[in-house]
Amino acid sequence: MAPAAINTSIVDTVEPRKDSLGLPEPARRRLIQSGVDLSNGYPYRPLVPLYLQDVYKIRNDERIHQDAGARADKSKQHLLSAATRVTDLTTHIGTEIEGLQLKDLTPEQRDELALLIAERSVVFFRDQDISPQQQKGLGEWYGEVEVHPQVPQVPGVLGVTVIWPDLQAQDIPANFRNPGGASRWHTDLVHERQPAGITHLHNDTVPPIGGDTLWASGYGAYEKLSPEFRKFIDGKQAVYRSAHAYLDRENPSAGPKFVERIHPLVRVHPATGWKALWVNRAMTLRIVGLDKAESDLILNYLYDVYEKNPDIQVRFKWTAGTSALWDNRITIHNASWDYGGRHPRHGTRVTSLAEVPYFDPEAPTRRQALGLLDDEERRELGSTAE
Repeated sequence: MAPAAINTSIVDTVEPRKDSLGLPEPARRRLIQSGVDLSNGYPYRPLVPLYLQDVYKIRNDERIHQDAGARADKSKQHLLSAATRVTDLTTHIGTEIEGLQLKDLTPEQRDELALLIAERSVVFFRDQDISPQQQKGLGEWYGEVEVHPQVPQVPGVLGVTVIWPDLQAQDIPANFRNPGGASRWHTDLVHERQPAGITHLHNDTVPPIGGDTLWASGYGAYEKLSPEFRKFIDGKQAVYRSAHAYLDRENPSAGPKFVERIHPLVRVHPATGWKALWVNRAMTLRIVGLDKAESDLILNYLYDVYEKNPDIQVRFKWTAGTSALWDNRITIHNASWDYGGRHPRHGTRVTSLAEVPYFDPEAPTRRQALGLLDDEERRELGSTAE
């Protein structure tokens, strides 16, 4: 039977379906204690926009963004002196802070945390007592909170996304060979005119074994490239796409299409001023100006550099009540689904949108700025400058 024709003059959204999945008890307790109304079901599912043109209009105007890390005290004394312990988890990426509650941070500490995230890429806080409302409030400090047109959200707290792999598996079945959740290297919201800055994921329910998340450093990935290769990709642009597809109102029979934006392949973080490689295998389509074969060859190499160098990665084991805050401008991440849906995993996520991505040819690498270059790196840089 042929599919029914869509009346494009009437239907502009898709009605969300009802969910019957049982909410994990730790998540239920947290939500009820936070005053979230669960009487109409959980989570809230927005009316999904059907047409590509409508999605482009959602945030199509440039917005002023003042980076919190750029205005922070460089010593980060207010934040670090208040912590009971600060532990760098690896040399290049990842820091854990103990003795602080995110909901109680002062304005100075919030700014300094943004700077620390910009320097260390991802920062972790265990044993956090934070409501979805407080999580959103912190996100608003760091920029405009993204309200996603498709994904499930906490009822009454728009912009707080529900991260619940069991729920996602109802739409996209998962198995060992095709894992669920976010089990692929990616960066959030690269298709936005002003893509994601800081993301805050709070997991209130975690499996007893597995479910780790991995992050990789865009600073480190860029520094792994030879100086000559950096010269080649510096200033080049790429096409980035959305995770979700929509119909073209002008030609709906052509099938689903993605939102696409053009951004720099290498970008500079406004708080640190350091260059970072900004590609991800899931949503970077092609390099502008190159033939497909050339673009594919280069992008696949860049993906491999990002994904296959464990010394620029951190793997974090969650405990219930942990928050992770990372910067999408300088990282990619990958959530391991090795618990295979045998145990629940549930959290809430807030993403703050940042600036229009930009490239500065005079910007240093992280290792240059911190005086970390070894003799070989200095020789390579010296030869390229001649």
